[in-house]
Amino acid sequence: MNLSGRKIVITGAFGALGTKVSAAVRAAGASVACIDHSPTARAPDSLNNCVVIGGVDLTLPDAAAAALKAAAKQMGGLDGLVNIAGGFRWEKVEGGGIATWDQLYNLNLRTAVNAVQAALPLLGSEHGRIVNIGAAGSIKAGTGMGAYAASKAGVAKLTEALADELKDKGVCVNAILPSIIDTPANRADMPDADPARWVKPEQIGDLVVFLLSDHSSAITGALIPITGRV
Repeated sequence: MNLSGRKIVITGAFGALGTKVSAAVRAAGASVACIDHSPTARAPDSLNNCVVIGGVDLTLPDAAAAALKAAAKQMGGLDGLVNIAGGFRWEKVEGGGIATWDQLYNLNLRTAVNAVQAALPLLGSEHGRIVNIGAAGSIKAGTGMGAYAASKAGVAKLTEALADELKDKGVCVNAILPSIIDTPANRADMPDADPARWVKPEQIGDLVVFLLSDHSSAITGALIPITGRV
């Protein structure tokens, strides 16, 4: 998949998934701007060939707008947005707090909406792409997954609504729905599980590259599961 000449912004780019996706998009030939809530000084060395913009609170519309404008200015335009920024918390409804629902709504849905609204005035329509990271749990949630799954279900509906809104402009909008991702944090949290059954970040990166490419031009509004053998 050749993304040569494309200019792509990736949010949540300093994390375990973000770094792998950024590397895959960069390897495909795109210019990449990596945006994250962590300070720029904490950007992984693997992002050295990218535009790096840290310290951005994407829950704030003005901060999102400023970061996207800065990224587009440094790259000379914008062709695509990949929304990875987000968070997770396991908590049962019984005994849980409404603050968790607010927190995950802000981290998973509000950040995506703000980034999208900031990107749309900058996004070229010829190759315009938006890829959101949702969750397989938004389709069927389990115990302790209520707040997280609800926020990611919001990402799915944002994707569908935006795809319909932009279909006459040539911009494709899709979401990827991973199951458990093979990250150091998940291995630490689930030491007795078999990570060979999980989804590797590189596999998600490959799918992101496809959705950013011309090969996906007939696909929009899709919610694509990538669940390994979970």
